[in-house]
Amino acid sequence: MQLIALYEDDDLMRALLVEWLVAAGYSVSARSPCDASIKDAVDLVIVSIYMPKQGGQQLVGAVQAGHPETPVIAISGQFRCGLAVDGAAAQALGVQQVIAKPLSRCDLLAAVCDTIGPPT
Repeated sequence: MQLIALYEDDDLMRALLVEWLVAAGYSVSARSPCDASIKDAVDLVIVSIYMPKQGGQQLVGAVQAGHPETPVIAISGQFRCGLAVDGAAAQALGVQQVIAKPLSRCDLLAAVCDTIGPPT
């Protein structure tokens, strides 16, 4: 079963995302962004960032240092709807995909499946 590390500050949002991912068949390790320095093997990292151009890049960098070579999906309420998931914003942050909040279950699962494949 693929393991996803989920870094989300908001308790309710974190619980919802975990519920969606687990129901789809993924295994999830939910964490606070304060735990970004934890180093372990996961198949995917999903990180919620508040300010993509400011502290967001630092958080993404810390998460990537803890999970080298692991694909990262960034989610944020600061991204605009309709943003290309793997376009300029993703490239600027150094992540595989970005998703704007509020996000749908369908959008999240599509991004995860595109990145690491369906649950095994």
